[in-house]
Amino acid sequence: MEQPITPQMPSFTPEQIKEMEKKQEEIKLILDKFQKKALKENKKHILGMCLLPPKKDEKDKFNVFVALDDSKSKIIPDYKMKDKVFPELIELAKKTDEKIVIEAMLVSEIKESMYDAKYELLQLIAMSAIIYDPMDFLGALKISEVHKSMTIKKFEKYVVSYVAAGSIFRGEPSHDIDVYVIIDDTDVKRMSRAELRDKLRGLIVEQGFHAEQITGIKKQFHVQVYILTDFWESIKDAHPVIFTLLRDGVPLYDKGVFNPWRLLLKMGRIKPSPEAIDMFMDTGHRLLDAAKRKMLMIAGQDIFYAVINPAQAALMLYGLSPPTPKETSRLLEEVFVKKEKILEQKYVDTLERVRIFFKKIEHGKVKEVTGAEVDKLIADSEDFLKRINKLFVQIVGKKEKESFDQVNKEITAMIQDLLVDSGIKSTSLELGFKKYCMKEGIPEKLVSELKSFNKSYKDFKAKKLTKAESDKIKREVRTFMRVLEDHIQRKKFMGVERAKVKFKHGGKFGEILLLKDVAFIVKDVQAKAKKIVKVDINKKGHLVNVQNSDLIEMDKVLVNTEIPKVLSVKEILFEDLKKIIGKNIEIVF
Repeated sequence: MEQPITPQMPSFTPEQIKEMEKKQEEIKLILDKFQKKALKENKKHILGMCLLPPKKDEKDKFNVFVALDDSKSKIIPDYKMKDKVFPELIELAKKTDEKIVIEAMLVSEIKESMYDAKYELLQLIAMSAIIYDPMDFLGALKISEVHKSMTIKKFEKYVVSYVAAGSIFRGEPSHDIDVYVIIDDTDVKRMSRAELRDKLRGLIVEQGFHAEQITGIKKQFHVQVYILTDFWESIKDAHPVIFTLLRDGVPLYDKGVFNPWRLLLKMGRIKPSPEAIDMFMDTGHRLLDAAKRKMLMIAGQDIFYAVINPAQAALMLYGLSPPTPKETSRLLEEVFVKKEKILEQKYVDTLERVRIFFKKIEHGKVKEVTGAEVDKLIADSEDFLKRINKLFVQIVGKKEKESFDQVNKEITAMIQDLLVDSGIKSTSLELGFKKYCMKEGIPEKLVSELKSFNKSYKDFKAKKLTKAESDKIKREVRTFMRVLEDHIQRKKFMGVERAKVKFKHGGKFGEILLLKDVAFIVKDVQAKAKKIVKVDINKKGHLVNVQNSDLIEMDKVLVNTEIPKVLSVKEILFEDLKKIIGKNIEIVF
């Protein structure tokens, strides 16, 4: 097949470019005007319009091609429709602009020209500018012709047929464009047929992407590649796709392979083999069995997990570990029906019914299920899921309340402990905290934050807060509590420091931590491995019952022991300390 030579792009001056743009705008205005008039009169008959390249002897003319749709006509080709519409289009063109020249063909005529291997119109459409193409019929021809030319140029030796098929080429709406390339593998010597098919398929499909980019056609462009031997086997096996392709396909290129098969099929000479008939018969039984298995799968596995997973999620949201399917029904009843009383028993029964049915299918006790049974299971499951969604809202609300109650409880306990430790008495927590802040030199901002939280807590209990407001307040409260905890830690540290007496002995520094009725002695505070001794303080102030100890025990005692507010040290304590450490001891202040 002779390929067109790609001309060199000429260079233009800015003035020439401006002139061409002006001319293109004029052409567009003229064609838009013609299109509106044509569609107003004959929209139902016009499948598409495009501006073809000008003929040699008519360079100043606008060669408009119109595709007339006779795919739904009772008689095909519908020449009566063409004889009526074509003269009307010519008359409209004359009234619009004398330069417009109309060419019109029926869709059936376009297809017939392809059957007769007349591809000149296709080549012109490939170079055309599409004006009107609601069904993408012309666009499909354009991208197919561009892709066909690329494929034949590269693989002409192997391509025996290039066939357009699908809804678009039948004049019906479609989401994609389908073409089929048949490759001759009967004389392959250097590689296997499968290798040839896979190698050429990859390259031909890749060219399809290039054709999309060149033409700008937006519909999905699907390229199917067959090797000739497989194609023939599919015909013998009466493959439905191949029979449909032979019946409805339009050859955009053919080396005398596709058309003879198409005509033989039309004549009734291509018939399925007995093996193919048996295979198709057997397929019916197999597909029906597969459909039954799918129904069981839907009724069992799909619906089972559709209800069991959300039920498990509800229990996890409540705070339980992920339960087994068998435990889920029991826990759902114990927690939400009996304990919390926020779920109705019938939903637990639905879950258990689905679970038992799934187990029967799994164990082979149920082998078939009717459509009515599946519909009932789906309806019950939908009702179950709606209720579980509502349950989620209830659980979140309950958790939210518990969270707010817990925060309020923690703040109240923390401030009450501070007031008791400081000896402040007050009927109002806020007033007492204000006195405490003034006494300890804590910023009064914390008092305002406490008032704000108390107000928010009342609003929450009255259901006046949104979820976002609630989350914001809880974040602020956590910051408030961290500040108070830091203050308590610093205060406790200062108290611990006040309860320590430092001493020096034999060039080493040690310390004794005096608590209510116990003391800890660190003989050398600078040593890496500190040796700690624990002693009891009796009622007379003596250090008795000396035992080895460690930092862990000392920390535990500190946490659970009240640190004396006033450190009272008797002389006998120093005498006992000399006995434990040594006589050469000095107190360090």
